[in-house]
Amino acid sequence: MIQRERYLDWLIRNKNNGLVKVISGVRRSGKSSLFELMKEKLRKDGISDEQIIHLNFEDLRYIELRDFLKLNEYILNLTPKNQNYYIFLDEVQNVKKFEEVVNSLNLQEKLDIYITGSNAYFMSGELATLLTGRYLELKILPLSFKEFYSEYSYLRPEEAYEKYILTSFPYLVHTENSDDRAIYIQGAYNDIVLKDIITRYGITDQDVLERILIYLSSVIGSEVSINKIANVLKQDISISNNTVERYVDALVNGLILYKAPRYDIKGKSLLRRLEKYYLVDMGFRSLMLPDAKQDYGHILENIVYLELKRRYYHVYVGKNDKYEVDFVCIDSHANPTYFQVALQTLDEKVLERELRSLEMIDDSYPKYLLTLDTINKNGNYNGIIKMNALDWLLGVEK
Repeated sequence: MIQRERYLDWLIRNKNNGLVKVISGVRRSGKSSLFELMKEKLRKDGISDEQIIHLNFEDLRYIELRDFLKLNEYILNLTPKNQNYYIFLDEVQNVKKFEEVVNSLNLQEKLDIYITGSNAYFMSGELATLLTGRYLELKILPLSFKEFYSEYSYLRPEEAYEKYILTSFPYLVHTENSDDRAIYIQGAYNDIVLKDIITRYGITDQDVLERILIYLSSVIGSEVSINKIANVLKQDISISNNTVERYVDALVNGLILYKAPRYDIKGKSLLRRLEKYYLVDMGFRSLMLPDAKQDYGHILENIVYLELKRRYYHVYVGKNDKYEVDFVCIDSHANPTYFQVALQTLDEKVLERELRSLEMIDDSYPKYLLTLDTINKNGNYNGIIKMNALDWLLGVEK
């Protein structure tokens, strides 16, 4: 099983802290596998099997336990002793009134509770109300390049990267057959779009929703407004800006897309228009856009964005007067770090252009230029650190 050290360390740090641990993320991103890793760690620490209860509510063997009162009684009957128990509830949104049983069980000091879910309760902010604030949320993504590369360390990073940009879903890490990969990604797409988005948000026109998703997938890394999306659609259909905005919000809440707001670097405030959008997995882009793999520059930018989401508290697109900075990342202490991403900078004019956006930032916080250059791949330009993007993704120090 692929080790997910960053996420597992988070679970270990928060074990027995009195709060419900909520693991949220797009379908098939590895939430259930993370539970298995945590259970394995508990066993290594001397926790017995009777102290670990794991229920997956998409398994029909537990269909009767989708009744929250029966579930509550079932777990209390399995936890009679005065010792610690670890409760793992997978796809808990299938339990009607799940929040009531989770809140009730959390009152038992001997129970340490972990839950996952894939529908909108775990995507739209409603969870804070449902669990009355007594929880911590871990947002997970499909495999990072470092996690993926752990299965391909016998290859050069450049060779592994060519495989990684096909998809980062854990299940497909060793799938070489393109047809098998496409079938799996199509299934994941159907689950997310049909089960999590259309059903939850009452989308009445699937075709329009998918047109919007295809369009946003084709312009990842580009500034986009709701008005611009609507104008593109209005070439063929009649649609209002409000409907477009609702459909875009549904795609973002469904976690198939991420929205990166723009950040005014000088004013240190968010701007209210022209966001950028990024896909949760490059496999979806290949599914919707037949020639998607040729767009290596935007693919790299998308992958860097997702990695920044793993590492930083907030990730924005930067605006500094007339200059754009690809990413402004804010840590938990409100300190910024700046990133510019370029496929190659062997041409001096390209290098100057990419550095200029960072040079115009008048502060001393860290600034990075990430590229796929293999010649002159590292450098220091008056404090701006140039790094090979694959080294950075792997956590290699300059």
